Amino acid sequence: MRVWPVGSLLRAIADSLEARFNPVAVQGELSGFSRAASGHCYFSLKDKKGQIRCAMFRRAAGLLEFLPRDGQLVEVRGRLGVYEPRGELQLVVESMQQAGEGNLFERFVQLKNKLEAEGLFNAGRKRELPLLPKAIGVVTSLGAAALHDVVTALQRRAPHVPVVIYPASVQGAQAPETLRQALRKAYERAEVDVLLLVRGGGAMEDLLAFNDEQLARLIVAAPMPVVCGVGHETDFTIADFCADLRAPTPTAAAELCAQPQKVWLGELDDLQDRLHFGVERQLQDSNQRLDRAAARLSRPSHLVTRQHARLAGHAQGLRHALHTGVQREKNALQVLGLAFPQVLERALQHQHHRLERAQLRLAPLNPTLVLQRGYAWLTDMQGQAVTHAADTAPGQALRATLADGEVDLTVSAARLI
Repeated sequence: MRVWPVGSLLRAIADSLEARFNPVAVQGELSGFSRAASGHCYFSLKDKKGQIRCAMFRRAAGLLEFLPRDGQLVEVRGRLGVYEPRGELQLVVESMQQAGEGNLFERFVQLKNKLEAEGLFNAGRKRELPLLPKAIGVVTSLGAAALHDVVTALQRRAPHVPVVIYPASVQGAQAPETLRQALRKAYERAEVDVLLLVRGGGAMEDLLAFNDEQLARLIVAAPMPVVCGVGHETDFTIADFCADLRAPTPTAAAELCAQPQKVWLGELDDLQDRLHFGVERQLQDSNQRLDRAAARLSRPSHLVTRQHARLAGHAQGLRHALHTGVQREKNALQVLGLAFPQVLERALQHQHHRLERAQLRLAPLNPTLVLQRGYAWLTDMQGQAVTHAADTAPGQALRATLADGEVDLTVSAARLI
C-alpha cells in the first residue's frame, strides 16, 4: 500500500474533484453568511442531508444583484476544491442567484407579516427607556459571551445600578420555552425598570429561538420596557421588532439603558457649585440687611430727626399749596370782575336787538292797520265773528269794530254774492 504525504494526498483529492465534478452547480440554503473587510464572502450551503463550506471572492461578490441573507435558497456555480491548510472540502463560488426562499427564512417572513398586521410592531405602543433605572434585568445564557459584554458595559458606565440576571438558553430546541420562563419570572418579580434580552451573533438557525411567536407576544406584554440586543448589527429577529428598542449588539443594549455615571456626577458638581453660589449670595444680602438694621437701631435719634424733617417738609408743602390755590382763585375772581360789565353790556345789546327784530316781524300782523284802511271787524252780540252773509238773519243785532270805535247794527236784509 502506498504511503501518501498529507500535502500530496490533498492535492490528489483536489485533482480528482477537479476532473470529475468541476464546474459544478449546487442548490442549498444559505447559512452563516458573512462579508469580510476584504470584500470576500464566506458561508455554508446546506439542506436536510448535509452542508458544504463556501467562499466567494471579492470579484464575484461584486457582481451579486441581491443581498444574501441566512435562510435564503440559492443556486451557485463554482468549483470544488480542497482548502489544504485545514484539509476541508470547499466550494469556490463564482456566481449566485436566488432560487426561492429557504424554509427558515420563509417562516420568518410569514410570522413577521402576521405579527405586523396585528399591530405588534407599531411604534406608537413602544415606551421610552427610563432615564435613571433603579435596576436593570438581563435575560440570556449564563455561559454566553453576551452576558460578559453586558455586565462589563454596565459596570463601566453605571456601577451603582444593580443588575439582575434571569438565566435562559439562547439556542436549541428548549431555548424558546426557557426564554419565556425567564421573561415571566422578571414580570412577576417586578424588581427591574428595564429588561435586556441579549445573545451574540450566529446563523439564522442559531437565532431561531428569538423568532418564536409566543416569545414575541410575551415581549409585547412586558410591564417594563424591553431592549433586544440579539446577534450582530446585520441580524434581525422577530424579538427585535416586538421590543421597545432594538440594539445592534448586546453591548449597545447595555449602553442604551445606562447613562455614564460620570455624566451624572458632572451634573451634581454643577448643581453643587450653583447651590454654593446661591447660598453665598443670600448670606451676603442678609448680612447687608442686618448691618443696615443694626445701624438704625443703634442711633434711634437719627430716625426721629429724619421723621421730623419729613413732617416739616410736608407742612411747608401744604402751606405752599394752600397759598398757591387761594392766590389762583383770587386772580380768577379779579379777572371775572373786570370782564363782567362788558359781558353784561353785550348781553343787553343782544336782547335789545332781538326785541327790535320781533317788533318788526309783529307789526304787519297788527289788526288796527287793517281797520285804518276802511275795513271793519263784524261780530254778533256774543262776540262771535261773522264772516259769511248766510250766517245772518233780518233783524239780527250785530256789532262792527272800526279804527276808532264800535257801531251797533241791525240786519235789514242779506244778499249773497
